[in-house]
Amino acid sequence: MNTRLGVLLPTQHSQWKDARRLLDFGLHAERLGYDSVWANDTLIGARAEPLATLSALAAVTERVTLGTAALLPALRRPVLAAQELATVDHLSGGRLVVTVGAGFPGRSEIEYAASEVPWERRFGRLHDTVALWRALWSGERAFHGAVLRFDDLPEPTPSHRPGGPPIWLGGASPSALEHAGRRYDGWLPYPPDPDGYRAGLATVRRAATEAGRPADAVTPALFVTVLVTGDVARGERELDAYCRSIYGVPYEVARTIQAMVAGPADHVAATLGRYLEAGAEHLICRLAASDMDAQLEQLERVAEIVRPVPAGR
Repeated sequence: MNTRLGVLLPTQHSQWKDARRLLDFGLHAERLGYDSVWANDTLIGARAEPLATLSALAAVTERVTLGTAALLPALRRPVLAAQELATVDHLSGGRLVVTVGAGFPGRSEIEYAASEVPWERRFGRLHDTVALWRALWSGERAFHGAVLRFDDLPEPTPSHRPGGPPIWLGGASPSALEHAGRRYDGWLPYPPDPDGYRAGLATVRRAATEAGRPADAVTPALFVTVLVTGDVARGERELDAYCRSIYGVPYEVARTIQAMVAGPADHVAATLGRYLEAGAEHLICRLAASDMDAQLEQLERVAEIVRPVPAGR
């Protein structure tokens, strides 16, 4: 199996200051052999907007996949979002992957309110939005879903690839596993335990076959927070500071929800290896470093561990 390695851009304003450093980061990841570069999406924490950032990266990179991890479609008008995504797909020459999610309870309600979208029925809205995008990219001019309904849609912007870019689903709830298998092109969760990942992937693949799809129709990916440092204790102290700054909760709480690993290279490699053995094929690493210089250092350390192979080689 050829493991694919991706990295999350450090889009929080406190991490980059000068936005052009985000482009330098993406270029450096491509030169190091990373397969993909990703941007997350939130109105919390003063971050660079992901689609604008990926558009800029599309112009300066040549090979890496550009992705959202994860986009919150509810923050955008759905028809305009389809046009934006199709444009990024064109600018990148068909290198876009769109991971979507419905937000996190206790955190995302404020984002929905600011976007004038009800929190209720958020999952139905999410799945309808994805179906609407695919309809628009296929040239359809009307859409009738459970939540979203449109007649006489304007002429849509076609995507670079027929039918649009691949769309992955984030999350590992029972309903998310079913929807990932039945509707989506990839699955990007962050379960804190490899056994949980293995069980979730089995459910995704079962749902895919029950829907008449091949079991391997869904790309199995993993979102994991990584810090390579001298020893485990030091790494976990630094992860604690990182979690408190990002989420306002200690590492001991965050680690029960998300996949996280810190410590020497062999310890990090062994942990990532257990997820690979559980079926993950595309690792998307969030680097737990507070500033851009530290992010670039971690970018190189993680590349040395996983040894990504550039596409085409």
